[in-house]
Amino acid sequence: MSGEVPVDVVDDDLAVRQSLAFLFASDGIPVRLHDSATAFLAAPPQAAGCIVTDVRMPGLDGIELLRRLKAQGDGRPVIVMTGHADVPLAVAAMREGAFDFIEKPFDDEVLLAAVRAALDSGRRAAERHAAVAETGRRIAALSERERQVLDELMAGSPNKVIAQALGISPRTVEIYRANVMAKMQAGSLAELVRMALMVRPGG
Repeated sequence: MSGEVPVDVVDDDLAVRQSLAFLFASDGIPVRLHDSATAFLAAPPQAAGCIVTDVRMPGLDGIELLRRLKAQGDGRPVIVMTGHADVPLAVAAMREGAFDFIEKPFDDEVLLAAVRAALDSGRRAAERHAAVAETGRRIAALSERERQVLDELMAGSPNKVIAQALGISPRTVEIYRANVMAKMQAGSLAELVRMALMVRPGG
């Protein structure tokens, strides 16, 4: 799995950290180790990857870590590790947005499968975030009139209706529409609407 994004392991147990470092490295997954949630939060942030954390740790526990990540807008998926007695905490972690939880002692393949799923989920989320940001930049580059035409197109208005609404000729609407398609790099009207809806879900 070369080129993989990293997994951040947060656990106060040295033996667990070392075991997980070996497990992930053997699967070709880069790993960063942290002995506490505080140390993890102080480390340089990663834009992608996933986080594997114990739910019960001194200082900041896994639940509070999830809350801090959410407050910071960190969207990386989080897998929570828990002992049998801590399942209620793990359920609480899921309510706070954890991607999954794994009970200790866990099977290596079960954890690896969960991490692979989390990395795939995180990658898709990062790609979508990048696509939304790029679409937002393209919309921002439109002129005011082009944005008006885009708004009308998203409302489902045909060219004649757009022309009447904006006080311009249907031919001029066609020119603006072509400009919008070119600037948005949309191959079809359907693609244009899908792109715009990513940025403005409400239309």
